Amino acid sequence: MDKLNASIFQYHGETYELEFENILNGITTCYHMMVSDEVAVPNNNEEEIRDILYNGYLKNNTVRNSIGLNYNIVCEPAEYVDGKLSGYVDILIFSRNSLTDTTAYFIIECKRLDNKYVKGISGLNAKYIGNGIIRFVDGQYPSNKGLNGMIGFVVEPMDIAGNILHINDLLAQNFRDARTEVFLTNTTFIRNFDYQYYSIHKDLNSKKIKLYHLMFDFSGNLDSKRANP
Repeated sequence: MDKLNASIFQYHGETYELEFENILNGITTCYHMMVSDEVAVPNNNEEEIRDILYNGYLKNNTVRNSIGLNYNIVCEPAEYVDGKLSGYVDILIFSRNSLTDTTAYFIIECKRLDNKYVKGISGLNAKYIGNGIIRFVDGQYPSNKGLNGMIGFVVEPMDIAGNILHINDLLAQNFRDARTEVFLTNTTFIRNFDYQYYSIHKDLNSKKIKLYHLMFDFSGNLDSKRANP
């Protein structure tokens, strides 16, 4: 892939969105590299998958420089809201404007997805919503610029596009507290990648939040004989 667009952004709503899309493009490139490198990932621990992505690629200077992913990316930092510890986030990326605006960052929450109980409230689809989407809606994870993201680590073979419909059904029928205005909808800002979506929700103060959703299929990378980098 071409190097990421390194132009200087004007910092307001539309260009924050373009900047975040630029970042997500780079993270998806790292995912493609993981698949191409046949990196082994576990199917039972999303934090370990995230750590492999982070330590092997997002934090790797050779990789970062090769694709132009020149951002300060932190893995599982403590997150404080109004001086109180709110929780831990999976991936935090500081905007290029963060030196003059301390709220200029984006949060990405990572969750595993499999093909069990996809329509039920006890499956990983439900956890993707309850322990993911809703954490942005209820303010546990701040949405300073109204933009954040989620990555679904797909750890079993499945119809990913079909599974998006199951997630949307759960949002509509079982998770009204996600305050969904636009259900997960295809978008196309990443080239050569089919499983990119966005949704729009309202937080508890009725502020709109846009969440990007990337589905990374690792179902072919679960061979324990493969060595991690």
